[in-house]
Amino acid sequence: MPRGQGHQSSMTSQDASRIQSSQAKSGGDMSSGGFAARAQSAGARNENAGYSQGGGDQNATTQPNASKQ
Repeated sequence: MPRGQGHQSSMTSQDASRIQSSQAKSGGDMSSGGFAARAQSAGARNENAGYSQGGGDQNATTQPNASKQ
């Protein structure tokens, strides 16, 4: 599937927390340039922009206009 099409969801702070925890437990890269740090930055940026979708919660609606399909 081409980039930009299909299901997309925004990174949330909860997602970033899970990534950080997993990286720390497995001895992953915890530097300021590592994936966990980038995930945390994206989660904070999305929250500040007003995106607060479920972020991995199977019961949450990730598309604001899902009922208008």
